[in-house]
Formats: sequence, structure tokens, C-alpha cells
Amino acid sequence: MVALGLVLGSGAGGAQAAGYRYWSFWQGTGGSWAYATQGPAVLRPADGTVTGFRFAVSADSGDAARPRTAPEFAEVCAATPARDGAKRIAVVVDPGTAADAPAGEEPPALLARCARVGTDATAADALAAVAKPLRYNSDALLCAISGYPESGCGEQVPDDRMPDAQTPDAQASGDPASGGQASGDPASGGQEPAEASPSAGASGPGKDGGPSLGLFAGIAAVAALAAAGLWQARRRRG
Repeated sequence: MVALGLVLGSGAGGAQAAGYRYWSFWQGTGGSWAYATQGPAVLRPADGTVTGFRFAVSADSGDAARPRTAPEFAEVCAATPARDGAKRIAVVVDPGTAADAPAGEEPPALLARCARVGTDATAADALAAVAKPLRYNSDALLCAISGYPESGCGEQVPDDRMPDAQTPDAQASGDPASGGQASGDPASGGQEPAEASPSAGASGPGKDGGPSLGLFAGIAAVAALAAAGLWQARRRRG
């Protein structure tokens, strides 16, 4: 009960935090975005799918900022021919705005690339094929894409650090239709398709690694333990 009280005490101290800074995971649907219900390490998208990742400060999935560009699959993968035994996934990575960035860091340019991966590859495998290095924490939460941010992982952001209201569907500068990265990114990579090696994504999580789902599931688990502890304590008194 003492240990449980310490956990609850630390949670109560963070109750003033208005949101979390993390990468959210999206699925493209006809030129728009839908919040993914599975983590990228679990979802196995079909050939012709568009997936997206957005770094931002959000309270939960209900107000999560979408990637600021929503290209069609053909725009991103037009220069990547189909191949037997492989599938093509259009991957959009939006590092967000300066308002969302951790102190001292500058978000890199938005990118849209075509990943050609094995037919059984997950969305995490496709991401690893086009945007290394990736960084995960011990709870399988996706912390960094292409090395951004350099530190931190799903940390709480106090009220006074929350960014102003965003326009999630605003189009970012740059043309993802080229199949490479948006303008301003020095590591464009040209039109060559990105292909996953047999071990691509192997260092990623082995379970559902959806950023906000994993984060808030942990919070829910703490709350459940607290309720169970209080119930047992009342039984002993009775």
C-alpha cells in the first residue's frame, strides 16, 4: 500500500499537465486521416496503403493533430514499381511544428516516401525502411523517428507549455507527390524506393506500440491497481 500510495501521489502531482508530447499513428483514407486503432508494430497494412505519423502535443486521441499533408498512394509511390513477393506502403512522417518541439530542438522537414517491404511486414517495418533511426522505450512506445526528438518519450506537458490551437489538415510546404521527402530536407534520397532488409523493424516493439494507446493504457492500469488496493483495504477493516 505504501508503494501504491507513492505511485498515486506522483500521478496526482501531474494532474495539472494538459497533454503529452508523442508520435501518433494514422491511416490514410481517401485523402484524409483516421486515427489508427492498432499500433504500427501490430498493423499489417495491405499493398497500396497510406500510413502517417505526427509528432505533437495532445491530450488524447480525440484531439491529436493529424499529419499536415494527406497524399494519395499513387502520388507517393508512382516511381516505385510493384514487385512479386513485396508490397508498397506510402509513409508520411510529420515532425510537427516548433511549438510542439522539445526545448532546444527544431523539427525536421516533413517527408513522404514509398516503402517496398515484404508482404507480411507491419507498419513499423515500413517506417523503419524509410525513416531510420527509430527509438522505442522499454514499454514499446515509439519515441523518435529519424532521430527526432533526440530525447524524451511521451512526457507530460504543463498547461503553460501547450501549443496554441492547431490546424491539423493544413498543408505543409513541399511536394510529397515526388515520392521523396518534402522540400527543405537535406536527405532527400531521390526517387529510389526504400526497401526493408530481412531484419527491418526487428529492434522495434513486439507488441502493440501505438503511441497514445500504450501511454494511456499504462495510466489506466495504475488507476485499476489503485482501486483494487482500496477495495482490499476496506475488506480487511470490515
